[in-house]
Amino acid sequence: MGKIFLACLIVLASVCCKDKEKKGNETAGEGKTQYYQEQYRPQYHFSPEENWMNDPNGMVYHKGVYHFFYQYYPEDIVWGPMHWGHATSKDLIRWQHKPIALFPDAHGLIFSGSAVVDFANTSGFGTTENPPLVAIFTYHLMAGEKAGKTDFQTQGIAYSIDDGETWTKYDGNPVIGNDGIKDFRDPKVFWDTANYTWVMSLVAGDHLQIWNSNDLKSWSKLSEFGKDKGAHGGVWECPDLFKLNVAGTDEEKWILLISINPGAPNGGSGTQYFIGDFDGEKFTTEQKDIKWIDWGTDNYAGVTYNVLPEDYYGDKYDNDPKDERIFIGWMSNWTYARDTPTEKWRGATTVPRKLSLVKNGNDYELYNYPIEGLDKLLEKGDIKELQIAPNGSETITNDNFNQAEIRFTSSAKDFRLIFRNEAKDSLVLLMDSELGVFSLDRRHSGKTDFQQDFPSIQKMPVPELPEGEFEVRMVLDRSSIELFINEGQYVMTAQIFPKEIYTTFQIENDLDSDFLLKNFQVSKIRRTW
Repeated sequence: MGKIFLACLIVLASVCCKDKEKKGNETAGEGKTQYYQEQYRPQYHFSPEENWMNDPNGMVYHKGVYHFFYQYYPEDIVWGPMHWGHATSKDLIRWQHKPIALFPDAHGLIFSGSAVVDFANTSGFGTTENPPLVAIFTYHLMAGEKAGKTDFQTQGIAYSIDDGETWTKYDGNPVIGNDGIKDFRDPKVFWDTANYTWVMSLVAGDHLQIWNSNDLKSWSKLSEFGKDKGAHGGVWECPDLFKLNVAGTDEEKWILLISINPGAPNGGSGTQYFIGDFDGEKFTTEQKDIKWIDWGTDNYAGVTYNVLPEDYYGDKYDNDPKDERIFIGWMSNWTYARDTPTEKWRGATTVPRKLSLVKNGNDYELYNYPIEGLDKLLEKGDIKELQIAPNGSETITNDNFNQAEIRFTSSAKDFRLIFRNEAKDSLVLLMDSELGVFSLDRRHSGKTDFQQDFPSIQKMPVPELPEGEFEVRMVLDRSSIELFINEGQYVMTAQIFPKEIYTTFQIENDLDSDFLLKNFQVSKIRRTW
């Protein structure tokens, strides 16, 4: 009787979720309903319809569809027992909500992980004609944690043979046990084309472990990395290991993303990266300094869509990412994530970004920049050239800067940009050549008193900016700003909660000479919900 009742509940939940999905598809668009119109609700970033989300999970492309899973608690807007939420998209811009993919079970809650297309059916869960999707995730057994044990995190898998619509847990879970490592989680798996094996990056407290498998079920540990490398101000999380070509060359390097909490350069959560080499067993790097993918406080736990073997789908799908490496992060920070002033939902993601590796002098840098698909949402404004006198300013007005893109090019290294509204909120961006720093001051940007660390000045060193012109691009949503300097060489992401929409944008020239802004453009960003 209990099983029948549980099955009925699952069916009912699935029907409700499908009804919500239908509703979302019918009501998305400008001004049709109040759907996704709550205060601070992102208008073109992904956020759940309701309740709590955090880390992106299981980002996988399959048969023309981008699957996006995420840490989700369906009962409240604060963190709780973790599930995998699920959404799909054809363009990474417009999303359809799907039923919850993975629920907690006797092994524990469903923490972060990844998903792959098992294209050769190495797992045996599908067929070569219908290869399964396989999710790899961390089990977190709360009873074990509460009992003071250290082996409460293990790794499990689940599979789908209906293109991600439904998921079945492997009856041999967990596939990787735990010998007593307290923080042992976040498996990111990819197919190693050189060695014909699955490779897993898995964090273990303050370092990385690398494992491999021939069938996604039986795993062997290969190596460790990082005990003496990188930032160690907090626990390592959400690894991602992948290969990129150096822009404009045939040279290849391996990139390792590691999120860390706390210990980020502006406090709380942040994501560092390493550039090096991977020989099939070990990741190595000669990198001495600590590199951050984003200097703002609100880009954490970001990972990338796995790249399938070359030409796996051929030219069958127009939206095939091929070898592009697409990154999405959680747009928040554990310091105040549970306190932000939203009501129906809590949590959103960054805009999807394309990663590229650039060599500047003798140094390699990982750039991240919005995917081209974001441009399709723009209602582009007129392109102007602005010339601001020494120690002068210019003010531009707009009905809604909180759903807009601003971009320009300049060679100036000293200027101030200020967003304001009628409530006298102000968000201040400052480029300072003497300090070699770009800063974002949100102390007076709107609601900031919900947590003591939220009102802050965030600082980003910009030592390698070009001597000549570079682009400044800002994309703002109801409760966020993402800033990209020199096409993603330097990036800052920050949440903001203005009491009213920003309607003025002031440009101040701190130089003793004219400040010239070329290709200055303000564009509206259409909503996607």
